[in-house]
Amino acid sequence: MRLFCYGFLSVVLALYLAQVGLSEIQIGLLFTLTLVGDAGISLWLTTSADRFGRRRTLLLGALLMMGAGVVFMVTKNPILLMMAGIIGVISPSGNEIGPFLAVEQAGLTQLLPNQQRTQTFAWYNLTGSFATATGALTGGWLAEAVHSRGMSLLNSYRVVLLGYALGGLILIVLFLCLSQAVEFPVMDTPPAKAKRTLGLHRSHHIVLRLSALFALDAFAGGLIVQSMVAYWFFIRFGIPAGLIGSIFFGANLLAGISALLAGRLAKKIGLINTMVFTHIPSNILIGLVPLMPSLPLAIVVLLLRFSISQMDVPTRQSYTMAVVAADERSAASGVTNIARSVGAAIAPSLTGIFLSLPGLLSTPFFLCGGLKIVYDLLLYRSFRALKPPEEQIA
Repeated sequence: MRLFCYGFLSVVLALYLAQVGLSEIQIGLLFTLTLVGDAGISLWLTTSADRFGRRRTLLLGALLMMGAGVVFMVTKNPILLMMAGIIGVISPSGNEIGPFLAVEQAGLTQLLPNQQRTQTFAWYNLTGSFATATGALTGGWLAEAVHSRGMSLLNSYRVVLLGYALGGLILIVLFLCLSQAVEFPVMDTPPAKAKRTLGLHRSHHIVLRLSALFALDAFAGGLIVQSMVAYWFFIRFGIPAGLIGSIFFGANLLAGISALLAGRLAKKIGLINTMVFTHIPSNILIGLVPLMPSLPLAIVVLLLRFSISQMDVPTRQSYTMAVVAADERSAASGVTNIARSVGAAIAPSLTGIFLSLPGLLSTPFFLCGGLKIVYDLLLYRSFRALKPPEEQIA
């Protein structure tokens, strides 16, 4: 439901903001502030989730998601939109945002043996990618359908925002039904004298090193968040929201399948190798998208990129959970995800500037591909010797 809503909104979000009168630079700035706000709130929630309660944290996140959708729907005021983006949960990329991922990963890891963790995370990401794909398809064509029946473009996009807010309400109901088994057992909590930083103790240095690398990767990815790529296709080829939604429907389906294949590959070559060796070709392909002379070729290269782009996601998540202590998992996932949010937060404002200048329209794709390759090489150099438990046994 959550990822459906993220995909549902992402296709029309930048188009909606343009309709209410924001410039490309303002849209990029709003996305940056949205991601910065998410980073701060998520850091606060996830580093205290094991003590505050994982279900309570998820409920609060769903409430913030619903509230942001309502505010975006009812106001054109840029200041109010930015405030809602900072405090609420809005996903410009169509990907995970908010405290949800960290808490869910910690709960799942607690319930799984090491040998099943990566494959379960792969199914988890596959489900999310399919939901994002379906949401993108539905959101794009829904806006197109209601507009074709006489509704203004602005109001057709507001229909999508209403659906996003309703999705937050449904999540609240679903999280209320979540099992007590996802909570961290209080009896296993280490003594209060254990020194903690951001909810971490033993794994503090490992998590900070991972976070720095993940921030670089996310900054690169933030240059081409899904909403901005949708807007790029609109500027470059003049295609409508429905067709853009269809493109990202196919892209996210392929991304989900690639995540599922990652689990099998990781069993053969290891988590770090899977992360790096599948990511580099993906990053080369993203740099080729703007070099394509026609819409069909640009779509084909984009889909090829997505067909291998997510193989590092379940492996990255699984690796992070594997190399930290059990009582640090919510915090570790939260801190690394916050680092990604902070890294990604800076980038959309730069993309907004690039998209406002015809001569720099393709720059975000080139920067994204190059920086992600640098991240891959640094990750391999830093962590190839640190094995998760299942690889140590092997």
